[in-house]
Formats: sequence, C-alpha cells, structure tokens
Amino acid sequence: MEKLIEKSNKSIQSVHFPYQRNVIGKINWDWRMNGIIGARGTGKTTLLLQQLQRLNKEGHEVLYIRLDDLYFADHRLSDLADTFRKNGGEYLYLDEVHKYSGWARELKNIYDSIPELKLVFSGSSIIELTKQDADLSRRALMYEMTGLSFREYLLMADIVSLPACALTEIFRDHIGIASGIIKKIQVFKHFSTYLKSGFYPYFLEPERDYLMTLEQIIRTVMETDLRFIENFDIAQSKKMLTLLKVVAASVPFKPNISKISLKTDLHRQTVLQYLQYLEKARMIKLVNQPERYISRLQKPDKIFLDNPNLFYALNHEMANTGNLRETFALNQLSVNHEVFLHEHADFLVDQQFVIEIGGKNKDNRQTRDSDNSYVFADDIEIGHHNRIPLWLLGFLY
Repeated sequence: MEKLIEKSNKSIQSVHFPYQRNVIGKINWDWRMNGIIGARGTGKTTLLLQQLQRLNKEGHEVLYIRLDDLYFADHRLSDLADTFRKNGGEYLYLDEVHKYSGWARELKNIYDSIPELKLVFSGSSIIELTKQDADLSRRALMYEMTGLSFREYLLMADIVSLPACALTEIFRDHIGIASGIIKKIQVFKHFSTYLKSGFYPYFLEPERDYLMTLEQIIRTVMETDLRFIENFDIAQSKKMLTLLKVVAASVPFKPNISKISLKTDLHRQTVLQYLQYLEKARMIKLVNQPERYISRLQKPDKIFLDNPNLFYALNHEMANTGNLRETFALNQLSVNHEVFLHEHADFLVDQQFVIEIGGKNKDNRQTRDSDNSYVFADDIEIGHHNRIPLWLLGFLY
C-alpha cells in the first residue's frame, strides 16, 4: 500500500497542466461514484490528476492508481479499497478500469460495502456498463471526455481565451460573436492548424511528432483496446485496421457493405459489427436518417471519420476540403446535440434545425423553404442572416 500511495503522490504532483477542460466543472464530484470514458488520448488521466490536485488532501486520503499496474497481478481491487479506507482513505481514483478483469463487479461491491469512499474511474469509450457482469448504470454517473473543440485548442495553445457559445446563441448573434473573435485572432490561420493537429492535446508536447503519435494511437486502439470489447477476436485486429483504412479512403460516404466486404475479406455481417466497434472506439461516426434506428444487423446511412485530424493520419491525400468541413461540423455538433442526416441538406440537429455545410459561395436554395435552416460556410469571417462562419461551430463547448 505504501508504494502505491508513493506512486500516486508522484503522479498527482507531476501534473503541471495550466488549463482545465469544461467537463471538469460538469462532473458531480460529490457523488459517490463517477465514470469518465473517452477515446484514447483525449486527456482522461490528466483530468483525474487535476481533480485530485484540487482536492488538496493529505497523501493517505487520496489514491490514484492505474488498473493495469503489476500490483493487481496478485491483488484484488476490493481488498485494496478496504485497506485504503481503513487507513483513512477517502478518494479512490481508478484509471484504465477496462484493463482489469471483472472491474465492474468489484466496483459495485466497493460501492455497496464502503459507502464512505468517493470513487472515480476512467476507461475507454468502448465500455458498455449495461453489458458488464455487474450493471453500474444505476450507481455511477457517466461522463464522456471528447477531443478538444476549436475554442479549447485556442485556449490551450495560449492564443486566446474565449467563452463557449450555445448553438441557439450562434444562430441569434453570430455576427456579433464572430466580429468580436476576429478582432483578437487570425481565425483562418489557427482553424487550418486545428483541423490538422488540434483535436488531441498532443500538440502541447512540441517534442512529439503529432501525426506520428496519432498513427501510433490508432494502431494501439486496433491492436490492444478493442480486445476489451465482449466477444471481439483480437486476431482480427489487422482486418479492423484494414477496414478503418478502407473507410477513411471514402468518407463521408453512403456505404456499400458488399464492396467493403470484398475489400477487407470480411463477411458482410462482420463488417457491420466491426463498424459498430470502430464507432465505440471513436474512430468513425455512423449517421442515419431520423426515422431509422441502426442495429448491428443494418447498414448505416452514412459513415464519417470521427474528427478531421484522422484524415491526415489515415489518408492524408484524401483530406479534401469538403470532407474536412462536414466531418468537423458533425464532430462539434455531436458533443451536445442529436444529429441526423437530412433529406435535402447535410444534417438535421435536435429534430428542428436544418444545417447545410459548404464553401463561401454555398447558398441555401436546397432548404430555403425549411424553417430554422442555416448554412455554415467555410472561408468567411463574418456571416449574414442565416449564413454563418463554419469555424464558429468550434465554440460550442
């Protein structure tokens, strides 16, 4: 236990990250058990350590531990929690929980038997609480850690600090909001950089090659993380990577599952199932018409990469402007809104807002008869009426 506390204290003290993500203020830290999931590389570990720093507690009262630590080769998590509490422990923060076999059942037991402990756990976005051997959904409050918005990128890159804007606020006052922002920064310059290398916080480490790091992350997800999905055969990881590259060469697109099956040498139903896995890993997004419910046995109406940075890591030559625009818009809108495809435009947001994405000359002739119709146009600093700068979607969170 003493060695674990020593490791924990060193980890907490080692974090000197000056910025805090918005999500840290949304989490109910007073609740007895919180879960934070997200794609690899989005900053879950930093978030946990920042919160432990904020608590400003004595070393024996807080414990941060990774559940892939060798300690758990011959020790049980529930025994650790019991010993920790008996020695004055109050806050137990557990990282990478999906790497510990039976983690959900043990967390349930700890929650039920040691009510004095405040538990926080983090894990991959592939986690499905309701499919674990013990359902934590009625005990744990769950939050997802997304990649950086354009606004957060500007903050962390020490370019400018600006507040987030609600989508309805952007609709109502986009001219005023955009006018204030462009007085402070060169929007196009920074937006271009963000689309290529600003979604993950790795850009804060200048010694790293950003795209090479992202390529390594993708491979790690394929070769390591996906094995924690129930019934996934890790021997198929190379085919999963092949499938991702095939998708990346075409997105956004309406999938022909039979053609994808031939290219990847995977059965049609396996392709559909693996697309679901790739979405859980936050590599792609599957989007449908609003009246459709997508199951593993149905093909999605359209496939996108999860975020623009993945274009440059997976298929740089295919990172054309149109693809980047739509992917960026979907990525930013999806964090706090429900997004579907629209019959005549690009997206239907929250079942009421019709969104068209395009270049500076894009008009709304396809949707001009629709109420609540808006065009988000690239390459404009300030909009007019229902024409709004695309980059403003990066200020939604």
